Amino acid sequence: MDLIVIYSGEFGERVIGNLINYSAFCISCAEACTHCKDSKYGFADSIKGFFKLIDTALLPVFIEDSASEYLPKDIPNADIAIVSEIHNDLLLELLPILKDSGIKAMIVPQESATIISRPQIEEICAKEGVEMVFPKPFCDLHLKPEDDKPVIRRFVAEFGIGRPEVRVEVDRRGRITHVEVLRSAPCGSTWFVAKQLEGVEVENKRELYDRISESHHSYPCTASMERDKELGDTVLHKAGYLIREAIEAALI
Repeated sequence: MDLIVIYSGEFGERVIGNLINYSAFCISCAEACTHCKDSKYGFADSIKGFFKLIDTALLPVFIEDSASEYLPKDIPNADIAIVSEIHNDLLLELLPILKDSGIKAMIVPQESATIISRPQIEEICAKEGVEMVFPKPFCDLHLKPEDDKPVIRRFVAEFGIGRPEVRVEVDRRGRITHVEVLRSAPCGSTWFVAKQLEGVEVENKRELYDRISESHHSYPCTASMERDKELGDTVLHKAGYLIREAIEAALI
């Protein structure tokens, strides 16, 4: 499956780095690094292009006739596109261009409370026959069994990113000995959290929750701390709850 990434901001770079999985990407463990991700995966050959656009903060609130000036001129053919943190007007202008490049599905992660024209985008994608999801945050990407989105479902399965899923091994003393990452948050934070949980006593919920929260923040998570009306909380807190829920589900 071929992928392109169009982004503005730090988060897009993190997703690209995690997908490529180059040796210097994850440095969160510093000198304690055990190279837990080495040779586990790498999707450099699947990424047909990545394009960093101008910072949204440097653009006017509304872009009228000049939107195309800020978009990449030549977009390679691919199956799916991740479009992260770009201006709403650029996103709308981009949709038919992506369709012409053979894009069959698009993921638009929302890492902040910034409002985008979701109904309008969904209408355009439905008309063009392009699958669409808006995970908020990206690590909440998941599909229900009844969702008819085969390209996105294949992406989650092949690239192993989305809503975190892990397998936890516990010794006779009730301490975590190993956490296997089955599906990682797109930024790669799940791998770091998994490593930091080794030695934690699972029945000590306070220690367990604190270790999850501390390691998730320390990675660090780049989601916004601005309160989101749709979530009723911050996007960063939502991301933290998702990894905690993944650990708890694995301990049942």
